[in-house]
Amino acid sequence: MKHIIFTVLLAVLAIASVQAQNPKAEYGAFALTNATLHTVTNGIIKNATVLIRDGKIEEISKQTSFQEDVKVIDCSGKHIFPGMIDGGTRLGLSEVGSVSLTQDYSEIGDVIPHMEALSAVNPNSALIPVTRVSGVTTVLAAPSGGLFPGKASLINLHGYTPKQMFAGFSTPVLNFPQSGKRGWWDERTEEEINKANKKTMEELDDIWQKVAQYHTIDSANAAGSTSVKLDYYPEMKALLPVYRQEVPLLVEVNKAKDIKKALEWVKEKNVRAIFTGVSEGFRVAEELAQAGIPVIVGPVLSTPSRDYDRFDRPYANPGLMKEAGVKVAIRTMETENVRNLPYNAGFAAAYGMSKEDALKAITIVPAELFDVADKLGSIEEGKQATLFVSTGHPFETATDVEHVFIDGWKIPMQSRHTELYEEFLQRSPGLKK
Repeated sequence: MKHIIFTVLLAVLAIASVQAQNPKAEYGAFALTNATLHTVTNGIIKNATVLIRDGKIEEISKQTSFQEDVKVIDCSGKHIFPGMIDGGTRLGLSEVGSVSLTQDYSEIGDVIPHMEALSAVNPNSALIPVTRVSGVTTVLAAPSGGLFPGKASLINLHGYTPKQMFAGFSTPVLNFPQSGKRGWWDERTEEEINKANKKTMEELDDIWQKVAQYHTIDSANAAGSTSVKLDYYPEMKALLPVYRQEVPLLVEVNKAKDIKKALEWVKEKNVRAIFTGVSEGFRVAEELAQAGIPVIVGPVLSTPSRDYDRFDRPYANPGLMKEAGVKVAIRTMETENVRNLPYNAGFAAAYGMSKEDALKAITIVPAELFDVADKLGSIEEGKQATLFVSTGHPFETATDVEHVFIDGWKIPMQSRHTELYEEFLQRSPGLKK
């Protein structure tokens, strides 16, 4: 009996130790007082108070005294920003680059738009806490691979299951056919490249024709004007909302020649599109603006796509497109370095984009593109309490993020990086002489 009691006691102590080392997110009512509030949509408010309750921003005021149920956090000298949104990542879909079993961003098949990236997201990824403690609270988890590699999903970086993390946006991705070499390793001749590109474009047009036929039959069925039964065709069912313009199609396209061709294709097919990548968008910025196509550009921290380009073309690309009148969001397309999103935007600001527009490119603009601007992207009463408190502007490397809230949850400021820092800061037994 004593042995059993002793074993249970050890188990309880072990659980308590783990809980002490891994603090939980806290939910409740919070008042962030005396802060400089960067609303993004309604300017900057000095000495502001943000009252958070039931997961929402209940009130923005100058108030400093509250009821007993409200936990007050003095933010004097601090800044409050809306949580940053990365418009394209592999976060949650990959853990260790050298271990294929931990990589879930690519599935077998060339046309699989029905494959949901959300279902493969790992909520327990060690990379998620590393990202969110930097103020990046929401990301688009995007698949890659064939022509239609699957559906990208927007996720908040807090939750025990993918469903809990889902932020309300999911849509298919199209890797638009490339007309040039894929990289330095591509040894195909010009003739082989053109032949392959023509074949892929024909395949794309054939798929879209099938979607049109599927739409016709499905609409007739809904109206009760036909008895024709639709076979199980998940690929077409997944693309149907895009065909009906209910959701945008994310079109991954980078070279200037391919961007022009993609512009022609989406116009001909009457597709509501968002172009992603667009590394050479600055070369066709006027055409993009005229077509009214928004873009998610990045990574900005990159190298030029052509040997003869200036070193700063990737840095200036977002600003040049914005100047031409294009709606611009920014992404990292990273896994472990999604935390560098503010620095991608910072470089865009340093090379031509205004600081305000660069901040919007990682907050309200992606929220608008993903149809979640009523919840995320700015600090306004009634929106989700997804924000962070910092010592300065997130574009500055000297800035520390002190508090993070996601959907009203106060997130523990702990990650694999902070654990390693603390471990080696207080080494025990330390180095032996």
